[in-house]
Amino acid sequence: MSCFSCLDTRTHDMRINIDTVPYLTDDSSVGTRGDSIGARSKSGILVNGKVNSPKPGGGAQSFTFKELAAATKNFREDNMIGKGGFGSVFKGRLYSGQVVAIKQLNPNGHQGNQEFIVEVLMLSVFSHPNLVTLIGYCTSGAQRLLVYEYMPMGSLEDHLFDLEPTQKPLSWNTRMKIAVGAARGIEYLHCKISPSVIYRDLKSSNILLDKDFNPKLSDFGLAKVGPVGNRTHVSTRVMGTYGYCAPEYAMSGKLTIKSDIYCFGVVLLELVTGREAIDLSKPNGEQYLVSWARQYLSEPKKFGHLVDPLLRGKYPKKCLNYVIAITDMCLKEEANQRPTIGDVVVAFEYIAAQSKSYEARRARQYLSEPKKFGHLVDPLLRGKYPKKCLNYVIAITDMCLKEEANQRPTIGDVVVAFEYIAAQSKSYEARRVSRKSTDSDRSREETQQSF
Repeated sequence: MSCFSCLDTRTHDMRINIDTVPYLTDDSSVGTRGDSIGARSKSGILVNGKVNSPKPGGGAQSFTFKELAAATKNFREDNMIGKGGFGSVFKGRLYSGQVVAIKQLNPNGHQGNQEFIVEVLMLSVFSHPNLVTLIGYCTSGAQRLLVYEYMPMGSLEDHLFDLEPTQKPLSWNTRMKIAVGAARGIEYLHCKISPSVIYRDLKSSNILLDKDFNPKLSDFGLAKVGPVGNRTHVSTRVMGTYGYCAPEYAMSGKLTIKSDIYCFGVVLLELVTGREAIDLSKPNGEQYLVSWARQYLSEPKKFGHLVDPLLRGKYPKKCLNYVIAITDMCLKEEANQRPTIGDVVVAFEYIAAQSKSYEARRARQYLSEPKKFGHLVDPLLRGKYPKKCLNYVIAITDMCLKEEANQRPTIGDVVVAFEYIAAQSKSYEARRVSRKSTDSDRSREETQQSF
């Protein structure tokens, strides 16, 4: 008999009532595939000191399979945006017009009913800007589907590894922004909820990005309530992703919040290096990121060996030193030597602020020197812009960034200036296309004459 009073195992449909389902406790029988689900928590789970309840607005919504099939045009292949051992993810549009991501679980895949229940429960109760929003779920027959907010920029993994030739690499500032947001998401799980929740599957593919590259943690099927009372750890079957697992957890199954800190250290290494946690295409000695990086982590003079070459030196050296020092602490073999996530958040908020300040100072050195304006231009533009318009844009930018507020232009002046620049840019583009067409016609005529 299931410990979930609202889970009727005698039928094909799994009915989840978010209001009445007891929360998983810290009991060692909880939360791993193949374990029985734990008994009702004596203390319940508290969010910011209050007994849990669904999020404002009713929490997760129950959808019919027919509704989700319609949203994805019958799960058409060209709507598929991801695929893995758990199943497939489709981009869809609900009847309301909202664009969503719909994860259809493979019945024989890696994510079973238990993980499905855990994810629905957790994301229905928790609410934080750096956790992905669960909109709803479907438990029709054997079908298990989860409906999330759509994250247009995909995952962090998509922007670090195997980039397309035209894909712009993440800037240093964007990487720091992602590190801060991911750390805040973990801090919410570890510190703002009682008992704490151990994420257990922090990795770059589970950090999703919105249109502004704000990160959100996703995939909570393996998450587990942390130890309570005098207990120091939770004993459980080892789950997670090889290459990210903390050594003490991988060897003994003893899970603590410091296990997540180790995973975060691996993600930090990926952000700094642009390398995957495990890459078997690398030479021997470089295939396992943490093992390869350890030779450099304690030697500041060798930190440069760790940096992603796609950054092209565009990062503050002092901030790099801070990041690597924190990464080294997160990756300590002894769990009790790793920092708390609160300390990590404070450190990265400082680093992100310093990095922004550095970028502003770096840009300022070019703003007043027209001969150096080219240093500011996105290389992906490949010189396809009117130089005169660039000069105007940078001049206005410089005025907007004046230290003295009364020296900055009014927004009305800015609008007038950019309307003129936009018109000039259109004229430039029209002339460029016309010239290209004329050159093509001339070349064709010369070819015909040669015959």
